Amino acid sequence: MDLKKALFDLSLCAGPSGAEQGVFETAAALLRPFVDEVSRDLMGNLIGFRVCENPKAETLVLDAHLDEVGLLVTDHEEGFLKFTDVGVDPRLLPGLRVKVCTEPPIYGVVSCLPPHVTKPEEREKAFPMNELRVDCGLSPEEAPIRVPVGTRVVYDTKPFLMGENTVCAKSMDDRACFVILCRAMELLKDEKLPFNVCVLGSVQEEYDGLGATVAAYNLMPARAIVVDVSFGQSPDSKEDGCVKLGSGPQIGVGPVNNRAMTRKMLELAKEKNIPFTRDVMQSWTGTNADTFQMSREGVAVCNVSLPLRYMHTPTEVIDLRDVENCAKLIAEYILSRKEGA
Repeated sequence: MDLKKALFDLSLCAGPSGAEQGVFETAAALLRPFVDEVSRDLMGNLIGFRVCENPKAETLVLDAHLDEVGLLVTDHEEGFLKFTDVGVDPRLLPGLRVKVCTEPPIYGVVSCLPPHVTKPEEREKAFPMNELRVDCGLSPEEAPIRVPVGTRVVYDTKPFLMGENTVCAKSMDDRACFVILCRAMELLKDEKLPFNVCVLGSVQEEYDGLGATVAAYNLMPARAIVVDVSFGQSPDSKEDGCVKLGSGPQIGVGPVNNRAMTRKMLELAKEKNIPFTRDVMQSWTGTNADTFQMSREGVAVCNVSLPLRYMHTPTEVIDLRDVENCAKLIAEYILSRKEGA
């Protein structure tokens, strides 16, 4: 698998939370060579199954969400689009190029005042979300027709490689982690598995985690590995809770994470010389692991996290070596387990 190409292809898809259909086919095509079947449930979740020979075998779910942060059009004002956000930081928006998810798509910018006409105190603070608008060059008559209320809007940035190993792109949260799952299944392609493995590209994580809620209930897994991003160190970040890019997967440690799964992950990382750090999750994880843990009679879960800089921005940054090492750790965990162990 060409990791860079896979990341770029997924990043270029528009799939905001609640409207992930734009990324489904690209993600399904990436996964399909490594599983027995790919389907889509009523929520829009992508589900890929690799079935083992034992009809009574348990199922392990590998989860990464496919949706991305974005905006939601709420009204029109003299041809401009009023909006609310789904996971977007309003500080980043003024002057930003965006893609409006109509058919065909429309491109625009988030309106902003030039510094020449702002007051000194206004230059020191972020504009409130309710004062911002999207400018698509539409007339007051065109805007409501071409961009109905409820239309989604996403960042319009192109992915690129920084140096040899670092990728900068939108929606790496969490599509880089879906690439990790595909790469793990590629590593397992010729291996006999001790249980069924379901790869879940879940929807609506950035909104309310509803995709994982439905999938966890329907799939009834015994265990789940939830792969999401964690906070990568940057010049202005606090050291506590942030890790360097290139340091490998973060393995979740906390009350939500099953102790036996966590212990096995840590042992395998050391045994296989996979660089890693511990991610202390002292309460809820803020990921789909919370949903899986409480589904039906309960599911044993473990978090494996990918370090990422500038989360929820148009320029999220990851390290290709971390992608590969996360995939290796997950593959090693699957190979190490015997049914019921």
